Amino acid sequence: MADQNDYMGRTGFVDAHGLRDKAEQDRVPEVLKRIKAEDLEIIRLSFPDQHGLLRGKSVMADEAEQALRNGCTNTTTLLAKDTSHKTVFPVFTPGGGFGNPEMGNASDIVMVPIPSSFQVLPWAPKTGWMLCDVYFPSGNPIPFFTRQILKDALAKLSDAGFDYLAGLEVECHIYRLEDPKLAPTDAGQPATPPEVSLLAHGFHYLTEQRMDEYDPVLELIRGDLLKLGLPLRSMECEFGPSQIEVTFKPRGGMETADNMMLYRSAVKQICKRNGYHATFMCRPGLPNAFSSGWHLHQSLLNTKDGSNAFMPASDDALLSDVGMGFVGGLIEHAAAATVFTTPTINGYKRYKPNSLAPERTVWGKDNKGAMVRVVGAGANDPATHLENRVGEPAANPYLYLASQIISGLDGIKNETQPPPPTDNPYDPSAQRLPSNILEALSALSESHMFRGSLGDEFVDYLLHLKHAEVERFFSEVTDWEHKEYFEMY
Repeated sequence: MADQNDYMGRTGFVDAHGLRDKAEQDRVPEVLKRIKAEDLEIIRLSFPDQHGLLRGKSVMADEAEQALRNGCTNTTTLLAKDTSHKTVFPVFTPGGGFGNPEMGNASDIVMVPIPSSFQVLPWAPKTGWMLCDVYFPSGNPIPFFTRQILKDALAKLSDAGFDYLAGLEVECHIYRLEDPKLAPTDAGQPATPPEVSLLAHGFHYLTEQRMDEYDPVLELIRGDLLKLGLPLRSMECEFGPSQIEVTFKPRGGMETADNMMLYRSAVKQICKRNGYHATFMCRPGLPNAFSSGWHLHQSLLNTKDGSNAFMPASDDALLSDVGMGFVGGLIEHAAAATVFTTPTINGYKRYKPNSLAPERTVWGKDNKGAMVRVVGAGANDPATHLENRVGEPAANPYLYLASQIISGLDGIKNETQPPPPTDNPYDPSAQRLPSNILEALSALSESHMFRGSLGDEFVDYLLHLKHAEVERFFSEVTDWEHKEYFEMY
């Protein structure tokens, strides 16, 4: 019988539906003990949404035990929002516009905290944090929950005899916040962006002088990130003004995606609290701003012995047969996969020739202009891996990684052979990456492979969200249009 104060979530929800394995359940007492020892007052419960943003609720510390046992309810409408946070599905209808009976009438979802994700947030006094998985009240998984999409992809990879290892290389901009634009007239969906100034002029790529100019804010960031236990590898001064790059040590697929979620959110929060503005937007609309990328380093490990499945057996080969199939899949499905790797309208403005960003669906050995770069010293090098340079920092990490696994597995299964490696990554005769998001959406819509792997329900859901974003874009008058037509006509 439930206690009269057992009012959070759904009583006994986690146990009733078997939603936590023994290793995670054994962490629950440790989490509760630490909440008490740290004298925390509030716990943020967050789940990654369809856009790779953290959403959730904050509960008082003495409610954490209930949340861990019963979950915490939230609303399905959070899964119906585009990037302006507008609801773009008819949620107050049967099926909620999703064609799913459990999504109708803005009904509940249940967030289930993951005990091993527990953190004390260094920048937020007396505040704890836990990542959550989300479920329907029936205990069924939600087909639109992107963390589950990656779980399923990793499970298919495991069934094929492989584990996934990935390292992050992420660029972003950090500016000094001059005016947050908080007048009531600045509110909106989306709101007026803040006014900012530079930390340094930029262009001194990897110079110690520029790095030292950035260091006061990077000192704040790295100190808190290390307290979170994030596996930082390096912090670097990038080419553009106020642009930095952070790299991470390789980790398993789900850990890598979770780390990216926590990293992005932490950097933005730390900066805002200290008078800065961090943005993972690909190409800020500011003078002299440079595009930021997210390069994903990845390899497969053989489950039986932990050996590198991409490692070639001889110096005559760049990759093993498994590695060649994986590259073949990445190349074949690159156009459709850009919806996952480059999900914003803005991100496609990065694909420029001779820019250290890819423009063509090509691959090559140690070639930083190619979409896929093979990194390795030849035969029997256990560090052999692929670097996909196609992504933008705003990508949902669960979908980015899942798209790589799904494409690569398809290539391995079908023994897909990639075209010859290139020394001319911007060759105009090579297949071009989508030049805009509409081309990418069309490619995904027509992809039998992604529809077969992810299901029509999820693909059509994502297409609906992105088309709503595109329609809003075309309904706005841009600076380009005003300059082009206002005086001439």
